[in-house]
Amino acid sequence: MDIRRRWGKIRKTRIFALPLAGLLLTLPGLSLWASPPPPITPTRIAGSTIVNAEQLIELANETPSLVIIDSRIRGDRKQGYIETSISLPNVETDCDSLARIIPDLASPVLFYCNGVKCGRSGKAVKIAIDCGYRTIYWFRGGFQEWLAKGYPFLQE
Repeated sequence: MDIRRRWGKIRKTRIFALPLAGLLLTLPGLSLWASPPPPITPTRIAGSTIVNAEQLIELANETPSLVIIDSRIRGDRKQGYIETSISLPNVETDCDSLARIIPDLASPVLFYCNGVKCGRSGKAVKIAIDCGYRTIYWFRGGFQEWLAKGYPFLQE
């Protein structure tokens, strides 16, 4: 086949296919180019109390026995962490790991991760609830809120 004829057929196919592909790529739920929006954590988790950065500070000052759990992976923790927090990534959180850190189910415990787009602390909160912990706080805004408000943090 003559190369000009082949090019003509390819060109016609491309001219037809491109608008169709563009239509498919822009239909809701069928977009292949646009990335999906990042997941956002729930606004609340039954069995826990949500606190913001100022409430966390107040809680820590009023409750010396408060255990603060950093649910982020260790790589995130290297970027900074809230003083006195204990690293326990959500993927390592279970009833046994929590019991080693917090033996009394009535002890107050607070979980945080990177912020509202990070689901790690929410998952850890649910695990703690399932394990029977009764005084659970969730710093939903997480380290992102902490940094945005200019509060001090430690680095490894």
